[in-house]
Amino acid sequence: QVQLDESGGGLVQAGGSLRLSCAASGRTFSSNAMGWFRQAPGKEREFVAYIGWSGGGHYYTDSVKGRFTISRDNAKNTVYLQMNSLKPEDTAVYYCAAGRPRWVYVQNEYDYWGQGTQVTVSS
Repeated sequence: QVQLDESGGGLVQAGGSLRLSCAASGRTFSSNAMGWFRQAPGKEREFVAYIGWSGGGHYYTDSVKGRFTISRDNAKNTVYLQMNSLKPEDTAVYYCAAGRPRWVYVQNEYDYWGQGTQVTVSS
């Protein structure tokens, strides 16, 4: 079992930065790949970023490439999402997820989910 707890969300002006954290409990964290997803109001939850269990294998959705960076610290059981140059369209609830997905973009491939943290970007 892995329990996930996101933090770091908030209100920021366009062009600003936030760093989200996802703290995991459970001994199997380091053997799980991690993903970040987001859900904007009135929209379906979508893939944002992925990192493999060892820290390799980074993937990003096109809209965040060059602006967002996913990283993990297995010693701290934590995964991060550094978000720079934020835009109003990045406004969403951000979720971290853990698992061993065959297809990293597919949310049903992940086994564990956090409760989410709200990110609001004002124009």
